[in-house]
Amino acid sequence: MRGKVCGTLVLAAAVIVFAPARTLVSQTEPDPIRYPLATTRGLEPVNVSLSEATYLGRKSVQVREGAGAGSTGRANGEALAILTDSDFGEGTIEVMISGAPRPGAAEGARGFIGIAFHVADDGSNFRSFYLRPTNGRTDDQLRRNHATQYVNMPAFPWYRLRKEEPGVYESYADLQPGVWTRMRVEVAGGKARLFVNGAEQPVLVINDLKPGVTRGKVSLWIGLGTDAYFSDLTIRPRP
Repeated sequence: MRGKVCGTLVLAAAVIVFAPARTLVSQTEPDPIRYPLATTRGLEPVNVSLSEATYLGRKSVQVREGAGAGSTGRANGEALAILTDSDFGEGTIEVMISGAPRPGAAEGARGFIGIAFHVADDGSNFRSFYLRPTNGRTDDQLRRNHATQYVNMPAFPWYRLRKEEPGVYESYADLQPGVWTRMRVEVAGGKARLFVNGAEQPVLVINDLKPGVTRGKVSLWIGLGTDAYFSDLTIRPRP
């Protein structure tokens, strides 16, 4: 009997000794990958022109519609600047952005600006969260409710999602055009959440990313009629 008791105690001690080591290994996280976006190097323009800029005191990349040097005309007309060495499946993407309607833009311009992820190499498929900054403080409540948006392109653009599942893939957030806004995207387990300006709670929760690729590049994204700036992007892959 004493032998069984001693054996049990030895086994328990071994578990106590080795369990913490296994826990530490499992909790190790990959190093964050930082893109200062102080230059245009490492960005592939798709239907956009890129230039280096200092905007409101912050070094950044300015993104404008239209084919600039090296720009391709792919991605179903979408306006992207792809981080060529990025590779993202699950984790967190955080970036500083500023979007506003450019001078002379159509009345429907909202300063559309955001981040695309799971981007195909040719830019033809991707998922994206983006903002409509001019909707954030308008007196029109319906427009406020459309301040943020999720899409899965090209199969699920905003107008299809709004028609088939109204209010599920867009929401309100306090936004202002032309100011620096912190945007954070979290992707895990087939779900995604959008956070704005360091808020503890997400402004938009997506429990159905819609079918598509689950890994790809990260890209800067803009919509029609936008004057856009991007700075200090960080990717934190999920272990």
